[in-house]
Amino acid sequence: MSARVLITGGGTAGHTNPGIAIAEALVARGLDVADVHFVGGERGNEARLVGEAGFSIDLLPGRGIRRSVSPDAIKQNAVSAWGLVTSVARAAKVLRRFDPDVVVCLGGYAAFAATLAAVIRRTPIVISEQNARSSDVNRILGRFAARCALPYPDTDLPNGVLTGNPILAGVVAGVKDIDRAEARNRLGVDVDRTLIAVWAGSLGATRINEAVAELADRWRDRDDLAIHHVIGRRDWDKFSAGNDKHAADAIHYRAVDYEDDMPTVQVAADMAVCRCGASTTSELAVAGLPSVLVPLPIAPRDHQRANARELVDAGGAVLLDDDKVSADSLATLIETIVGAPEGRAAMAAAAASVGRPDAALDVADIVLGLASGTIKSEPAGAAS
Repeated sequence: MSARVLITGGGTAGHTNPGIAIAEALVARGLDVADVHFVGGERGNEARLVGEAGFSIDLLPGRGIRRSVSPDAIKQNAVSAWGLVTSVARAAKVLRRFDPDVVVCLGGYAAFAATLAAVIRRTPIVISEQNARSSDVNRILGRFAARCALPYPDTDLPNGVLTGNPILAGVVAGVKDIDRAEARNRLGVDVDRTLIAVWAGSLGATRINEAVAELADRWRDRDDLAIHHVIGRRDWDKFSAGNDKHAADAIHYRAVDYEDDMPTVQVAADMAVCRCGASTTSELAVAGLPSVLVPLPIAPRDHQRANARELVDAGGAVLLDDDKVSADSLATLIETIVGAPEGRAAMAAAAASVGRPDAALDVADIVLGLASGTIKSEPAGAAS
């Protein structure tokens, strides 16, 4: 079929990559690359990520609103408000030029202007939320959406369809296609060791890093264990010495500041210790990887804890509060999981049972259904 789709959002990879996954799925369903266009913010990473994926993009000015009444916040919010007015005007011009049949809103401040312009223009809107607790932008604009694609069954948006969180096609294929022995070989880990993978986003988490570094010291004589520790760029200088420190130890310990190949790590690992970002929890489920999940305590609306809930309730993960993270608490949970192979296998199956590898295709089908008229495009709030 023929359709033109505008995808708007960005700011972080957690917003941008699901949008790229949807774009890839639309192309897989038959659209030309030129029929998919992005609108993002000048301050985010979307220009680089979208460009590398081969799609076109327009960038708008603007920044988020600070939740504070301090003089600096008030001044910044006044600038942000004026930037929003400018962005909506520029977004309206983009919509007139590109003339989309459907606009997909990913959430975040970078999505607001173009989606509001779509509301004014009466272009059908699909909200694609990533977290179990929706963003402010998606809650505001969700009432105007024809459909809201939900990552979890209890995500709080109207007119919702459960699709899962869209994952990049390369990530899904990597998890499915990489052989476990080959993944271990790429990481230099013996196939008979139990591999614990640790990560907490691109910046990392100091509390988790401190606990894992202490565990590596405590377990230095364990020749049955391996730890692949993604420290994050913020703490790299503080913890990177662990590579040299444990080079001659029985434990296989490797620290990296950033991991470019998460599918390989997820296939190779026996379990993970990580935060509960939307992409992380979705990928853990698709990979069927047991985990200890540590919610970011300052996440808006405690959405990371909500993201973890489905995996935890299914039995594929255990939750550990950030203020309870220590070498002792992690040791207890890790030993419980790695020390019971049958239980770990049951956790892996439970995690996989809530995986939604086709989420991007399912969102693409909603978009194309709206474009073709096979799905009714009446906004969620039209009946009220």
